Amino acid sequence: MTVTDHAIEQLREMIRSGAVKPGDKLPREPDLADRLGVSRNSLREAVRALTLLRILDVRQGDGTYVTELAADTLLAALSAVIDVHSDVTLLEVVQVRRMLEPAAVAIAATRIGASELSELEAILERITASSSIEELVSADFDFHRRIAAVAANAALAAILESLSGPTQRMRVWRGIDEAGALERTFAEHRAILDALREHDSELARSWATVHVAGVEDWLRAQIGARACTEQVRDDAEGRPVPDGDSPGSEHVG
Repeated sequence: MTVTDHAIEQLREMIRSGAVKPGDKLPREPDLADRLGVSRNSLREAVRALTLLRILDVRQGDGTYVTELAADTLLAALSAVIDVHSDVTLLEVVQVRRMLEPAAVAIAATRIGASELSELEAILERITASSSIEELVSADFDFHRRIAAVAANAALAAILESLSGPTQRMRVWRGIDEAGALERTFAEHRAILDALREHDSELARSWATVHVAGVEDWLRAQIGARACTEQVRDDAEGRPVPDGDSPGSEHVG
């Protein structure tokens, strides 16, 4: 761990422990550097990193403050990171979504009412036999976003939106590439909605897991196929893959 990384971790611990709270102003730079046992240059680098993540707010002529730490503020940086992704990063994003989406659906099953069920039904009814792949993916996004809102957890909803939005292009590509993907997506949405209507948390959780896992399995297969293709090409050309290169570094689609 570098000195700057150590300074970042100490600042984060100050926030986690409540030593400084949302809205608080940090101590003066020389005092804070002494407190953390780092140089002022290392402290500046740490503050710059946490400012980029919107955890700290540097106000010229005033000082450095801890942000209000609202979910949408903290997660805005996540969307920017995911927007420029490699295949491997995208797979990790889908894996995280597989962990969180079923939890949101399970919570929603205990809270959902007639009006929310009607809204979800209307979203599914937007899709017809003549709908385009883009229209189906848009409905998919709206369907999951509405369920996350019903779960009534702002942080969870914000995380899921940050994870789901940047993967829309990948889901369009899956619809083009994989036979039956659109039909399965619609059937899984219907199964999730039926479980929500029955207020069956575990069944809703299971169907949500199946739904996201299908995307994950497809993406993993795409990455594996691309890696094999590139390895065959490199072997044919007699040049090794440089250390640190990711064989799946191009965007899906």
